Amino acid sequence: MPTAPETRSVGIPCGYFDAGTCRSCTWLPLDVPTQLERKQSAVAAVLAAHVGPGAWELPHPSRPSGFRNKAKLVVGGRRGAVTLGILDGDGLGVDLRDCPIHDPVIADAIPRLAAAVDELGLTPYDVARRTGELKHLLLTVSPDGELMARFVLRSEGQLRRLEAAVPDILAAVPGLRVVTANLQPAHAAILEGEQERVLTDADHLPMRLPSVALRLGPRSFFQTNTAVAAELYRTATEWATATAPSSLWDLYCGVGGFALHAAVAPARPARVLGIELSPEAIEAARVTAAGLGAEAEVRFFAADAATATAEHGRPEVLVVNPPRRGIGTALTTWIEDVAVPHVVYSSCNPRTLARDLAELPSYRVERARLFDMFPHTAHTEVLVRLART
Repeated sequence: MPTAPETRSVGIPCGYFDAGTCRSCTWLPLDVPTQLERKQSAVAAVLAAHVGPGAWELPHPSRPSGFRNKAKLVVGGRRGAVTLGILDGDGLGVDLRDCPIHDPVIADAIPRLAAAVDELGLTPYDVARRTGELKHLLLTVSPDGELMARFVLRSEGQLRRLEAAVPDILAAVPGLRVVTANLQPAHAAILEGEQERVLTDADHLPMRLPSVALRLGPRSFFQTNTAVAAELYRTATEWATATAPSSLWDLYCGVGGFALHAAVAPARPARVLGIELSPEAIEAARVTAAGLGAEAEVRFFAADAATATAEHGRPEVLVVNPPRRGIGTALTTWIEDVAVPHVVYSSCNPRTLARDLAELPSYRVERARLFDMFPHTAHTEVLVRLART
């Protein structure tokens, strides 16, 4: 991927970038149209052996600021004067509470939560000394303006203090719905741990998209850009149901985004199957399906998407949305062997997508589209529709 020169921010105004405080948005020196043009050219080059120029549709842009529905904030500073942002090269906290890419609801909540942490006297984790408790603050906002706040702690040492303060935190932060404590005891660059304690009556965040309200739990995956994700779901549903298939599978389905959108589409398949490794995500998908009255048509299973396919026959349309590593040889071999008629593949890594397409020689890419899920960076989301030749 091409890189941008380290000059002043142009894509959007950002004092942190201009001061050299944070360079996470590496493409800020480029204006937004240039960013999108370069992304399209770079992705098309990576996929050139598999995606012809005529298959590409117009890329879907993002708004340039206020688009990010998640904030993953490292807690630094000292007790009573915390920083929320990142760590510098010496492991010291750098405050980024005014970052311009955060959704406005998150931007409003960050200083309120910082004040609550200071008032509670929660001790930031000191990486160099391996002391302290509060490591990260993870925020997610829904399209309705509701918030989930996850406090990542090293241990249970300050958990009771946090639990007792939840009513005051809820009162201080408009829209705050879910508060959890996540325990991450390891001294390692790991964002969160396996243990999660919900501290509020509400245990999930409804992510209300135009067609479906997904049920997002504390550890559930959802795209970081809600508006672009909604267009990704719309496009994938259109492509997946274009042939009015009788059956559709959604592998790596998470909380059921692609499967549930297909289940309520005008040309909905009679049978929809979702497979995902996380039992919590599968339970959330089942609850959503029941709320839609679609539990008879949509089935969800907790299993490894790469190996569980043989148990269920063959779909007419297969939708895959794997992690960055792609779907891999086991799944591409199965797709070839059972001759799935159509595949819709959503990828956040064009290089592993290219590798997987090379392992599907019986298929051709009919349609392709780039979604600017991650503005001001080289990262992309790409959707392709494959047909068996």
